[in-house]
Amino acid sequence: MEKIKRTERIAALSRILMSRPNEVMSFSVFSERFSAAKSTLSEDMAIIDHALRENGLGQLQTIPGAAGGVRFRPLIVKNEAYNFLTWVSALLSEPGRILPGGYLYLSDILGNPAIVRGMSEIIASSWYDEKPDFILTMETKGIPVAMMTADFMNIPLVIARRQSRVYEGSAVNINYPSGKGSIETMSLSRRAVKDGQRALIVDDLIRGGGTARGLLSLMEEFSVEVVGLSFVLSQDTPPRKPIEKEKSLMFFSGDGENEPLQVRPAEWITLSS
Repeated sequence: MEKIKRTERIAALSRILMSRPNEVMSFSVFSERFSAAKSTLSEDMAIIDHALRENGLGQLQTIPGAAGGVRFRPLIVKNEAYNFLTWVSALLSEPGRILPGGYLYLSDILGNPAIVRGMSEIIASSWYDEKPDFILTMETKGIPVAMMTADFMNIPLVIARRQSRVYEGSAVNINYPSGKGSIETMSLSRRAVKDGQRALIVDDLIRGGGTARGLLSLMEEFSVEVVGLSFVLSQDTPPRKPIEKEKSLMFFSGDGENEPLQVRPAEWITLSS
């Protein structure tokens, strides 16, 4: 490839790195592609890293060793995360979101790519250091935010089903108490995960905690360590015992009938601002 100007090379490098977050990419690949020395590329990476950090867009990390390279990690500035979640909280606090049966309407929020991307970036930023091997979620509403979180972390998404599917092969099935007192079933293919892996649970809503505890029990069956649980929304004063390593983006109170629905960013976002 013919040599290009540094400004063009930096623009191309930035695009490549940001399109493949949390993936370690070898300097040799860039050296061959751009016909540039590794020392020159190191200088380019330093410029990109400085620009990303100064503008709160993320950071580059250099990984030493034969299998090393450089990776881009999106990191959102805490005050920007708080402002973003305050805006989302206002959308969720709009009248009429409580549906018959006490359900909360979230489909418009979880169907908006820009909102889901913002929430997923915050989730990923808070769990990078735990180094999960995959994201686990329960079908179906939590899939959009779980999928985008998996993309930011560059790890697979695993989906637990409400019943086993023939096209997924043999499966492990467990029963768990739902938040409304009934007994429900969740299923996961035996091929989906491996013993000794580390999972991050990501879902849309936690209220009674039945589904979350079911996912925890399911991972015990596979001898998988759960490094944490992250939810878009959590009930402010839930009728449940706290779950360890749980971290929600927002909390809600009120039922929309006897008390007005109010949504606010989680304290760990507020206190870190």
